[in-house]
Amino acid sequence: MMNHRFLRRGGPLVTAALLCVCLQAQQKPAPSAKDLAKQVDHHYNTLQSLKAQFSESYQGLGIKRTESGTLYLQKPGRMKWEYTSPAGKVFVLDGKTAWFYSTGDPQVQRIPAKQLDDLRSPLRFLLGHTQLEKELNTLTVSENGGAFTLSGQPKGLENRVRRLSLNVTPDGTITGMEIEEMDGALTRFSFTAQQPNEALPRDLFRFTPPKGVPVVDAPPPV
Repeated sequence: MMNHRFLRRGGPLVTAALLCVCLQAQQKPAPSAKDLAKQVDHHYNTLQSLKAQFSESYQGLGIKRTESGTLYLQKPGRMKWEYTSPAGKVFVLDGKTAWFYSTGDPQVQRIPAKQLDDLRSPLRFLLGHTQLEKELNTLTVSENGGAFTLSGQPKGLENRVRRLSLNVTPDGTITGMEIEEMDGALTRFSFTAQQPNEALPRDLFRFTPPKGVPVVDAPPPV
């Protein structure tokens, strides 16, 4: 009789407790940095192109600025950042050469892709056969509300960049990027309205210097 009353009165509590245990059992454990990096690799290795909207913010050395525009990626090795704010600014990587220009500048800057040392360049690892673990040293992962952040130090940029963090969804899509430089400057990118495998014309990644504007070779990174 005592047992019957206990079960009857405690039934809802017992049921709730059992439900909680079942839900916890169904929850997947957080992925390791290595496993999540492989998921990012898989996601981008199956892409041939990508179009997305981006916003960019910079804070450092007493400067604050916010910019935005459209990002285009196409394999192999082509990338274009077309700014709408400020209008007329463009950064193009045509596979061999990177070009920098903003309307009103007195010159166009160019530099061989292999020498590129630019805060947008970490996304270049998406343009070939992605192996994220080989791109970042001391790779770590943290979780926030079902999304994840992969962090590490980009190889080849050790003298300039302290940390690169990638905001990543469980399926391996990069939705944001944060770059902390050695001098404390912080640059953030966010990516929205992503359109994977969008048909992009090759001419999109061809840069023609404006008439009358000289082209100069940018100095290689120190």
